[in-house]
Amino acid sequence: MNFNRRASLKLLSTAGLLTAASGTFLLSNPLVPVAKAEDLSDLMNLAPDENILGSVDAPVTIIEYASMTCSHCATFHAKTLPDIKEKYVKTGKAKLVFREFPVSTKDLRSIAAFMLARCADDDKYFPMIDVLFKQQAQWARAEDPIPILLNISKLAGFTQKSFNACLKNQQVMDTVLAVRNKAEDDYGVSGTPTFFIDGKKHVGTASVEEFSKLIEDAL
Repeated sequence: MNFNRRASLKLLSTAGLLTAASGTFLLSNPLVPVAKAEDLSDLMNLAPDENILGSVDAPVTIIEYASMTCSHCATFHAKTLPDIKEKYVKTGKAKLVFREFPVSTKDLRSIAAFMLARCADDDKYFPMIDVLFKQQAQWARAEDPIPILLNISKLAGFTQKSFNACLKNQQVMDTVLAVRNKAEDDYGVSGTPTFFIDGKKHVGTASVEEFSKLIEDAL
């Protein structure tokens, strides 16, 4: 599903644009395995452009599907992930594969945030994601998110010109939506955050202790 790239900036700044409050925040069930027929045969196959924290050779693979306008995703990245990185990612026990999942293809704010992270230099993808989550309350709920997103992007070296060019880049948008649609169509992802820990699916955020147990069980 494609959007008209010429309309993306206009839509993003429209006062009535749907934001996370219309659905993403409802997806809060803590770590409930989902029983659904799914084809996970290629779930663990990593694409060349995957965004990965940690060593690709780490024994445990954590795949996270997140939306940038999801408050529970922001909570996970603020309260749980830092400790998980210290305990498992930096020690080589696990790697985190971060995949984009705007819950709705109409959630242009989440799509735009992911596009900006992808347009940043490779070493700035995750720093961009971190800042976007930390400032989520400001840009995701703003009447006009463009100025706030621009200021965040400037921290990663964007100019006004490169910022505009990124949000009009149909290829980048299509890439984000392709990741999203495959997750929905093949892996049964319907809410965020959704995690696959060595292929085992869990939906919702978790405490450091709960998430650590899931990783330990996979080691």
